[in-house]
Amino acid sequence: MIRVVLADDQTLVRAGFRSILSDEDDIEVVGEAADGEQSLALAREQRPDVVLMDIRMPGTDGLEATRRITTDPRLADVRVIILTTFDMDDHVYGALRAGASGFLVKDTEPMELLHGVRVVARGDALIAPAVTRRLISEFASRRKQPEPGPRLNALTEREREVMGLVGAGLSNDEIAARLVLSPATSKTHVSRIMTKLGVRDRAQLVILAYESGMITPGWLA
Repeated sequence: MIRVVLADDQTLVRAGFRSILSDEDDIEVVGEAADGEQSLALAREQRPDVVLMDIRMPGTDGLEATRRITTDPRLADVRVIILTTFDMDDHVYGALRAGASGFLVKDTEPMELLHGVRVVARGDALIAPAVTRRLISEFASRRKQPEPGPRLNALTEREREVMGLVGAGLSNDEIAARLVLSPATSKTHVSRIMTKLGVRDRAQLVILAYESGMITPGWLA
């Protein structure tokens, strides 16, 4: 059972998401919060698999609440999906950098919402939609210059190659096919890269690939 906390200051929005999620046999809504502080308290109390977090709430907003959840060792297994009214939002980019596993616009289709919750609950990042990669590339490109940092020195040449493909949005299976590897080997490379770099999931890995200058928009033809 996937346990979900809803965090949004609009009661009707929470009710709509609850209605969609509660109809599924494998999803349970275990709490609702109207602001960031409440979402953080519920995350600590319920230890949900996923928090659906509105980015703009009174008091402690979704960005700060996300940062506090993703940096709390006690909540290492809690994943955050950001909810936003429009996709090209620098606050959303900040939340992804802070450790959110992806984002959804509030008018998303029910099937996309359910897919997103299930993807993130199993430990993957919700980075497949082209809009997410566009968001990351847009805001990463605004940085004055790439900052490779010493962490990347820990990667082998093969791992750098795999990281670049992750940054371009390829799945483990697609990376395996492109590099003529087994899917299991591809998955192992990705897991090892995330461990070496100390990133929470693929979303942060994609951001690091752009911000380090490893890849640029349109890098993969």
